[in-house]
Amino acid sequence: MGRLKPWLRRCEWLWRSSRIHDEIAEEFQFHLDQRTEANIRSGMPPDAARRDALRRFGPLLQITEQGYDVRGAGGLDALIADLRYATRLLVKNGGLTSIAMVTLALGIGASTAMFSVTHAVLLRPLPYNDPTRLVVIGGDMRMRHNFDEPLSYENYADLREGTRDVFDDMTAVVTTRNIFARGDGTPEQLKRAFVPANFFRLLGARIVGGRDFGDADGQPALLRDSAATPNQPQLPLVSIISYEYWQRRFGGSPTVFGHPLQYGANSTLIVGALAPEFELVFRDSADVERSCDIFTAMRVNYDSRHRSGFYVVDDKLKWTGLRAIARLKPGVSLERAEQSAGRVAAEVRRDFPVYGGGGFYYHLEPMHQHLVAEVRPAVRAFMGAVVFLLLIACANVANFLLVHTSLRERELAVRGALGATRARLIRQVLVEALLVAAGGTLLGIALASAGIRGLVGMMPPHVPRLDTIALDPAVLLFSIAAGLAAAAGFGIVPAWRASHPDLMLTLHGSGRTRGLGEGSLRNGVAVAEVALSFVLLIGSGLMMRSFIALQHIKLGFDPHHVLTFQVLPGMLESTSETRATRIREIQTALRQVSDVEQITAAALVPLDGGYGTIPWGQEAAIVDRSRYQAADSLSVLPGYFETMRTPLLAGRTFTEADNTPDRNLVIVDQVLAAKAFPQESAVGQRILISIRPVKPEWVEIIGVVAHQRATSIAESGNPQIYFTDGFLGHGSTSRWMLRTAVDPATVAPSVRAAIRNLDSNLLVNNMAPMTRLVERAQAGTRFSLLLLGTFATTATILASVGLYGVLAALVRQRTPEIGVRLALGALPPNIFALVVGQGLRLSTIGIGLGVIAAVGLTRVIASMLVGVQPTDPLTFGGIVVGFFIIAAVACWIPARRASGLDPLVALRDE
Repeated sequence: MGRLKPWLRRCEWLWRSSRIHDEIAEEFQFHLDQRTEANIRSGMPPDAARRDALRRFGPLLQITEQGYDVRGAGGLDALIADLRYATRLLVKNGGLTSIAMVTLALGIGASTAMFSVTHAVLLRPLPYNDPTRLVVIGGDMRMRHNFDEPLSYENYADLREGTRDVFDDMTAVVTTRNIFARGDGTPEQLKRAFVPANFFRLLGARIVGGRDFGDADGQPALLRDSAATPNQPQLPLVSIISYEYWQRRFGGSPTVFGHPLQYGANSTLIVGALAPEFELVFRDSADVERSCDIFTAMRVNYDSRHRSGFYVVDDKLKWTGLRAIARLKPGVSLERAEQSAGRVAAEVRRDFPVYGGGGFYYHLEPMHQHLVAEVRPAVRAFMGAVVFLLLIACANVANFLLVHTSLRERELAVRGALGATRARLIRQVLVEALLVAAGGTLLGIALASAGIRGLVGMMPPHVPRLDTIALDPAVLLFSIAAGLAAAAGFGIVPAWRASHPDLMLTLHGSGRTRGLGEGSLRNGVAVAEVALSFVLLIGSGLMMRSFIALQHIKLGFDPHHVLTFQVLPGMLESTSETRATRIREIQTALRQVSDVEQITAAALVPLDGGYGTIPWGQEAAIVDRSRYQAADSLSVLPGYFETMRTPLLAGRTFTEADNTPDRNLVIVDQVLAAKAFPQESAVGQRILISIRPVKPEWVEIIGVVAHQRATSIAESGNPQIYFTDGFLGHGSTSRWMLRTAVDPATVAPSVRAAIRNLDSNLLVNNMAPMTRLVERAQAGTRFSLLLLGTFATTATILASVGLYGVLAALVRQRTPEIGVRLALGALPPNIFALVVGQGLRLSTIGIGLGVIAAVGLTRVIASMLVGVQPTDPLTFGGIVVGFFIIAAVACWIPARRASGLDPLVALRDE
């Protein structure tokens, strides 16, 4: 008997199910006939009346008549059946399905494109051996507010010897550009790095041709500086070339190894070639060339160097700052390494007053962290913005599914009555969500592919590793994961609500759609959309304020009608006198170019980076080195300030008579003048500087000029001291600036021809209008504004669509109520105000939540803002007013539809 009980229960269940099946079929047939008759009575043609009734009840009858398996059968067959049925439903509602997929594609496409940047810049490991143990080391002069400066040879040597307890090894690099001879003898500018012999071994770089550096290649030898012994033979310099230069210049031939490569009157011996695509990954402000053509082993006698980092070669002052890299020993923490380096720095401060007074410390930072430090806040902020956009897209699709599911209440109720389990009902709705997510993901990947190309093209040049940004497998995996997460996010709630159908209420309710949860879920989703899009609008508004502020910052010069370019010397080395002669010859040649009004040159061009700092002080600094302060230094030709139209505030500018090494005359900017002599004129005063080796020296101030934005428009930078080109040994002023009477671009060909006619061995590089440098300096803010603005605009449109959808559903739900109100005497303006009021209430709640969120979240982009605070009241107030206007427009269409309803039609629908 016990074995018969399960069989009897099964028979009873089947009997009851069949009875329910028959009763439901009869019930739906009754409703179908009733609806058809009602349509005919209202004047509808019989065929149209029948089609309208079938549209409402036909799918439910089809379910009952076909005996659709609703009991929760498992296995692959059931899943395939769900997929087929979900596909039919989505195709049937093609318009809404397409909108949902496109909406989701916008969110997934934007987030995938932005993740490709995040992955390449922030997450991808460095292309070196065991990169997590690599540390970049710089020098901080804390008393002078100079941080992460390159190290002098001596400080590098002290640190390398004093930290062997925490580092496996240490190396360094300094990059420059030199003129080498091509195969035909014409000059070519190449990027060159000087490195210790252990450089490639420490980083784990592969040598594919020839050999690596040996210890003997870095054996110290006196260089030709002021301390060198005359006529002492020197060991040859040894170099390894990049794979790209090996192929380009020598065709990949191994015969080049062991042969010299000429640069000017000097040469270097080529001994090997690197593997393809080796690069130096330092952040932009480190001033290290990323892809070098030649790597030369340094032969340095550290005792012959002046600890300041400056030295003289060929009668010309040069800077030898090194970027140091060290590898931590296994198990050694960064904190322990900092303690060890701190002991070495303490000895330097004790033994050298200039470092003791400046508050010298070694600055240690993980190499990857050092690389991305300048861009990490912006990348994280943008990634957060696209996550917000994805959430808004998911919220919109969730509203779509809620509406779509509410329209299927009768169908879901029938399934439940026929024995479908909650799990089966949930699975059916989730399958629909997955199909929508799959379509949105595929379309989003296509959008991301185009978006990545656009992002890379718009990004400012200082973003590291731009060329590695791509739609690679990791990015595709993120896109798929985002699609699955989105499907879960917008599908679970509608699926859960759909699994609780009320059969009797559905069958005996009105003809209108009751909706799930009386619209409360949809209202909550709309509020969330408004809040998220409001935060993005605030971020976009703050960036707009920053961009406007950038346009009004005084640069200290007039960039319009100025052509900038670099002239590099020919193949032969020269003395200070011959370099001065060459500069005068270039000036003479450029004066012959038509439409050129003024000519000047400097060591650097404003807003092009690379400014070096020097210490300056007054009487108190002689006995107390801590009184030295930092200033940017720049060598210029006479006429520089006139050509750049930098306002002269006091005194005079340089003349040709000042352009000699024995005239200790300088011009300072208004910032330094105000610091040094706040109560009196700086003209005629003296300051103490330390730039030429041996000892500090007094220089006289002959003029005060306006402060120039040297490296950034957003930040004012250090005070500035200007020297003549002759003060530091003629030839440092290789960057030329021409003020023209016409568009500088039209003068460029004539300038190139004039230099070529003067000497074919002179190279003209980096030619560009000065306005392009200004635009490049604004590129970061412009890019941030464009990106956040795009996200915010898209989010606002999606939020407006979501708000419109909620109100449209509200009107549809309350159509009978609106009919009753109109029948009882309510005027259309009252109905209009009722619907708009509902929309504005939702908007007010969303904006309130958005304000709270924005106050906290906008601090993330504080470092990207210029001239505006993260909680700027004007921006918040303007966005609030603007968003209310947008919300009112979104409310207007459904409100107008509601106010225009015919009471008889609305009541008949009830």
